[in-house]
Amino acid sequence: MIDIDAIFAADRQHPPRERSLPWPETRDGVTVVIEPKPHWANDMRAFRSEAREYCAYADWAENGARSRFFGHIDTCGDDLIRKSRTLVACEIADGHWS
Repeated sequence: MIDIDAIFAADRQHPPRERSLPWPETRDGVTVVIEPKPHWANDMRAFRSEAREYCAYADWAENGARSRFFGHIDTCGDDLIRKSRTLVACEIADGHWS
């Protein structure tokens, strides 16, 4: 059986712009979860782990915890990870991973 953690680890072997699954990063004591770039987006977003706030990945990469965060109505980094893990688990159960 395929391990969800192994799938996430394999995705992190790619450069950030080529990843398809969210991943955590910590800088200056602040942890965010990076949302992979959708095909239409100019930049990725970094969501605070436990707060419904985000910033542009470019801002995060340059400024870390000093980035300008904006409120987000319904998503935090922990939500992104949880939803992605659930999606991967469903794909494994459906036989999409071997």
